[in-house]
Amino acid sequence: MNETMNTDVILTAALTGAGDTVGKSEHVPVTPAQIAESAVAAAEAGASAVHIHVRDPETGAPSRDNALYREVVERIRETGTDIVVNLTAGMGGDLVIGQDDPLDAAEGTDLVNGLDRLPHVEELLPDICTLDCGSVNFGDGSLVYVSTPDMLRAGAKRIQELGVRPELEIFDTGQLWFAKRMHAEGLIDDPAMFQLCTGIPYGAPADPGVLQSMVNLLPEGSQWASFAIGRMQMPWVAQSILLGGHARVGLEDNLYLSRGVKATNAQLVEKAAGIIESLGARVCTPDEARTKLKLRSAR
Repeated sequence: MNETMNTDVILTAALTGAGDTVGKSEHVPVTPAQIAESAVAAAEAGASAVHIHVRDPETGAPSRDNALYREVVERIRETGTDIVVNLTAGMGGDLVIGQDDPLDAAEGTDLVNGLDRLPHVEELLPDICTLDCGSVNFGDGSLVYVSTPDMLRAGAKRIQELGVRPELEIFDTGQLWFAKRMHAEGLIDDPAMFQLCTGIPYGAPADPGVLQSMVNLLPEGSQWASFAIGRMQMPWVAQSILLGGHARVGLEDNLYLSRGVKATNAQLVEKAAGIIESLGARVCTPDEARTKLKLRSAR
């Protein structure tokens, strides 16, 4: 794998996520209008792409309601904003294990099969959608994110049929192993696109040595990015591009611009772009990102 610093960086803004962050910052967008507005602001601040979750407008809870995704995407497109649209397809994988009876799913479970995580992708045909490449203990407690090999092969095949580029979400080295297997089986078209997710308990830690080891395992010719959560978000922008990758920032992963100062998505994009430029690199335009990733409009 080529480890030369990347000088043409695809910068993604992950706008809202599915975490319990709405009550922690007034800047986390909740309604479709707010999410779309934040996407446009991130694009104006220089982002190449936006990664989109949706939330229940009333409660702020994470959602996989097709109508909400449709409204967000339509609102972005109606503005004429040029941005690569990356929709999560990871919702529907939550299994909360019952403490008294492990076979009795507890409150908070939202678990469906791999194909039932894709109806919004089938309808809206975004440039990119995510594919979470394995199961993982998600934080303390009893939440397991479930993504089995059978689910993943079925999902990858359907995404491929739709002509959407999957962003292969990698939370640990075993998931990278399996993603490479799907690529070798022809379920992932070139260039394979990896997102190396670090710092999320209990997947890969935000450790430079761990990131380096994952980069060493990537297939030749693939495109990749990485991110870290919390205070490591901005250092990881530099860490990623120095190893040849792209970068991701945004309120999904970090709420602060600096210690005690809450951020907007646009501010995080501006700060990340400054880091990229200070290293002698540049942020790709959306069209340049489409060309690098061989997205539909650039194939």
